[in-house]
Amino acid sequence: MKPLIFIDGEAGTTGLQIFSRLKGRTDIRFLALDENERKDPDRRSEAINHCDLAILCLPDIAAKEAVSFVKNPSVKILDASSAHRTVEGWVYGFPEMTEGQPDRISSAMRVSNPGCYPTGAVAILRPLVEAGLIPADYPVSVHAISGYSGSGKSLIDAYENEDSANFTTTPYRGYGLNLEHKHTAEIEKKSSLAYRPIFFPAYGKYRQGIVLTIPIHLRLLKPGVTAAHFQQHLEWHYRSSKYINVIERDKVEDITAVEPEILNNTNDMNIYVFHNAKHNQAMLVAVYDNLGKGASGAAVQNMNIMLGLEDAISNVNLAA
Repeated sequence: MKPLIFIDGEAGTTGLQIFSRLKGRTDIRFLALDENERKDPDRRSEAINHCDLAILCLPDIAAKEAVSFVKNPSVKILDASSAHRTVEGWVYGFPEMTEGQPDRISSAMRVSNPGCYPTGAVAILRPLVEAGLIPADYPVSVHAISGYSGSGKSLIDAYENEDSANFTTTPYRGYGLNLEHKHTAEIEKKSSLAYRPIFFPAYGKYRQGIVLTIPIHLRLLKPGVTAAHFQQHLEWHYRSSKYINVIERDKVEDITAVEPEILNNTNDMNIYVFHNAKHNQAMLVAVYDNLGKGASGAAVQNMNIMLGLEDAISNVNLAA
């Protein structure tokens, strides 16, 4: 029997993207609720306990409620919210993060999809920290700019609906200035850092795509560690990855700018190691789609692993 999938929160930005990526798949079945039933706890509970895999595309409180509905021990949960990303007993849904992670995801009953910003930060930092190239106590700073879709329907409406009371044409919005952004703890834990990093996120006046940057003072590392070591190790770590591409050093040398939208509607990520030997500094950069590898693409990748399905990730062109 083909596995039965229920997307709780299918009308949200991530839910719509996941459904779009799964359209046309013949190896799964869908369980859907009528529009007037989607907020009914009893109908949601019934659907969750009837499916093989429930994908939660909900606010944190609603995701926790959905998990509390589970009575059927055979139901697998993939949570796209931030409610369980640092909770014990949940497997972190980043297959490329470290050796053996796909097997952990495959055997798990509870998987938490990574946050959009942590996806890029962890992709860069975790391999380098594990290898000892960046010490766990390094004072990490992360800056990222995302398309406004990362904030969901309210900000999409503010940018795209001229009749909205909150309509704006503001080109750039930095936020999280109190240094309490909810993704920071996730970055710290999943990157194996000893201390909380400084994380400064922002939204730009474009729909989707992320540029995430991590500056490194090479003089603060172990003697002899260079940007070339970062390049070599990241290339080795992602050598078999289908979706994460470390841009070759000779190509990076010719790049003068990075753009956030180049991988939109894919599940791909590009990692760049920029450096300046004269100043003994490096800049580590990740570019990816906040709705792709940062959300729905990663969810479909995790779903495939959890259900033992062929790794088929569909690209999309969806105006959510």
